[in-house]
Amino acid sequence: ILKSNAEHVFWFRVLDALFNFLLVWYYCTLTIRESILISNGSRIKGWWVFHHYVSTFLSGVMLTWPDGALYQMFRNQFLSYNLYQSFVQFLQYYYQSGCLYRLRALGERHNMDLTVEGFQSWMWRGLSFLLPFLFFGHFWQLYNSITLFKMFQLPECKEWQVLMCGCSYMVLFMGNLYTTLRVVYQKYMNNQDKSKLL
Repeated sequence: ILKSNAEHVFWFRVLDALFNFLLVWYYCTLTIRESILISNGSRIKGWWVFHHYVSTFLSGVMLTWPDGALYQMFRNQFLSYNLYQSFVQFLQYYYQSGCLYRLRALGERHNMDLTVEGFQSWMWRGLSFLLPFLFFGHFWQLYNSITLFKMFQLPECKEWQVLMCGCSYMVLFMGNLYTTLRVVYQKYMNNQDKSKLL
């Protein structure tokens, strides 16, 4: 039984390492793609580029975090957060592709457009559906950060990865929350200005 338990833990750790490596690869490809898009004239907000650099760093730190009691304490929370984040990314993709489809159907966008520039009043409905999921994810990042900071204060904490991950999640939380609030405010004000003109 002891041997099968050790094999079980070994394979979980291998799968965790593979997952974290895939996250590093994913965020690296995003940063490369965004750099190409920016050099071709795209107006990607600076925070999102920085966000992907921080996420690459965070995934790399998670990849190097050795297996132990603290890693196991945080593992389920980390995997649950990533599962939720994948769900939110699917919702964002669905919202973005729906907006692009509608704009293409109205003849306001070219078939090769990848993102939506500008904002129209009908987009509020989809965005208002998406915002609670985004904010929940942002506050989950804060929760991850607080959890890791508390773990760092434990006397048995010897891994530097705990503090680095906690700091990374805090940076992600603050940047995501600020940027999301700023974008929503700007879109709201632009929508108000357009409605006054009509």
